[in-house]
Parts: sequence; structure tokens; C-alpha cells
Amino acid sequence: MRKALLLLLLCCLYNLRVAAQEAPPPFHRNTYIKVNPTTLINELDLYIEQEISPKLSLEVGISGIYTDYPDYVLAKKIDFGQKKPDISTEQFVDGRGLGFRAGLRVYLISRNTNPSRASGTYFEPILFYKKVFYPNQDFHFNNATYTQSADKNVFGLQFLIGRQFTKDKFLLDPFIGVGIRSKIYQYTSYHDNNGQLQVNDGRLVSVLPSLHLGIKLGLNLK
Repeated sequence: MRKALLLLLLCCLYNLRVAAQEAPPPFHRNTYIKVNPTTLINELDLYIEQEISPKLSLEVGISGIYTDYPDYVLAKKIDFGQKKPDISTEQFVDGRGLGFRAGLRVYLISRNTNPSRASGTYFEPILFYKKVFYPNQDFHFNNATYTQSADKNVFGLQFLIGRQFTKDKFLLDPFIGVGIRSKIYQYTSYHDNNGQLQVNDGRLVSVLPSLHLGIKLGLNLK
């Protein structure tokens, strides 16, 4: 009887040891900081990705806009029959602003079995908002000075597919996607119309599809 009880106890201890060895490691919610070098021509984009679960994470970002020249090219130089905002080239070039975005990232295919590392193929819907302030300009007419002003609001939705690669503390995050955005320009401008002062107090709304292609570089902050 004692031998049977001892054998049963040894079997239980062995099973507990095997179960402990096979149990998955505890999930650690890592935090990643990233930068998007593909947008440095006109803005600095910083992102924070926070893991929520092994397959889900939240990504938020902030953008510092130091020129709006790319939008000048799209809005005024590329002509496909769209209306154009009455904003000068200098105002576009010297435009300054901020942007905010938030996305929910779902990892569809993981490239490793470690649940504490956000990596693999993902799908991510993103909402974003940008506000651009254009500098005022003086317009002189008949010994008087008038102030030309303008600003822009951008609202958008993106759908991205990417594959994030991790190596130690470093990560590489290439992505591609499509979206739709609405740009709302508001401006007050003045023109000399054959000796008459012409005031253009306008508001222009454009809604267009968008294509997104880029890569993010980042670090694990754990």
C-alpha cells in the first residue's frame, strides 16, 4: 500500500514538473518607440506601440510639420480638374503644424512563438488628424496693407498591412496601405483686379483617396 501511494505521489510530481515546463512564458506588455524616416521631407513622425495581448497592440503617433510643400505640389501643381486653394507658394513652404493618429494593430501571422514580442504580419486601421497654420502675408494696395491668412484641417482613415521584424531591441516595420482623407482649407486673400481690390474669403473642401507606403524604425523600451 505504501509503495503504491509513493508511486502515485512520484507520478503526480513528475506530471506537475512536465506541465510547468510546457506552460507558456508569462506575457509581458512591451512598449516600442518608432520613427518614420520616409516622411522627413516635410514632418517628423514619432510613434508609440503598446502591446495589449499577444496578437493585439495600440499604436499612437504625433507629427511635427515644418513645411507643407508636398501638399503644394499635390494641390496646385498636379492638375486633374480639382479646385485649388488660393494660398501662395510661400505660405505652403513655410506652413507649420501638428498631427495626431491612433491605430489598433492586429497581428495575423506571427514570425516567432514568443508572445512578448510584437512581430509578424499585421493589419491596422488608423484614424488621424492634422492641423497646418500658414504664415500671414501682407498685401499692399493703394497705400494700404491687408493681411492674407490661411490654415488647413486634415481628417483621414488609413488601412495598413505590414510586417514587423524584431531583433533584440531593434525593429523594422515596412507597410503599405490605402485610405481616404478630407482636406479643409480656409483662407483670406487679396488681389489687384484691374485697379480694384478683390477679396477672396474662401473655404475649400477636398475628399480624395490616398496611398501609403513607408517604413518605420524603432526600439523596444523594456
